[in-house]
Amino acid sequence: MRAPIGNFDEAHPATDRRELLPPPVAAAVTPDMLYVDTDPAKADTAVFVETYGADLLTASANCVVVAGKRGQDVTLAACLVLSTTRVDVNGAVRRHLGSRKASFAPMDTAVGETGMEYGGITPVGLPAGWPLLVDAAVVEAPHLVIGSGARRGKLIVPGKTLAALPGAVVLEGLGLRIETP
Repeated sequence: MRAPIGNFDEAHPATDRRELLPPPVAAAVTPDMLYVDTDPAKADTAVFVETYGADLLTASANCVVVAGKRGQDVTLAACLVLSTTRVDVNGAVRRHLGSRKASFAPMDTAVGETGMEYGGITPVGLPAGWPLLVDAAVVEAPHLVIGSGARRGKLIVPGKTLAALPGAVVLEGLGLRIETP
């Protein structure tokens, strides 16, 4: 099957490729999600876009794990924003989590808590109870390329499906435009 976006050789229903996904992601994929095989050495955004299609810069979303702190309490959450934006950690995230401080979670925490590979973390299959903060612009996209939980492979998912994932809260202004010099 042809992928709706990007220059991928083939796209398959993600439910037919569960063996290629980390266990939490394999358990959470749905029939409207597609899986495309990609080179793990080309997973970083600039090289990925150069390899698989310039349209992917505006048709991709990034998922990051954040830690909100208030006293001794730490709340882990995932944030999903378009790849042309960055997460407003100190504004929208901190306010939504009711934290005094918010920052990106350390790599070992993000990997250990999600069961996914760094550089491939996805909002699909997050730990139960985690908030998933989704920028409103994500919901409007017909399809977005996101991580698969591993550096090899990507998922193609409708924006509305991402907004319906467990724990999802859609926020205006979560993604801030990246300023170019």
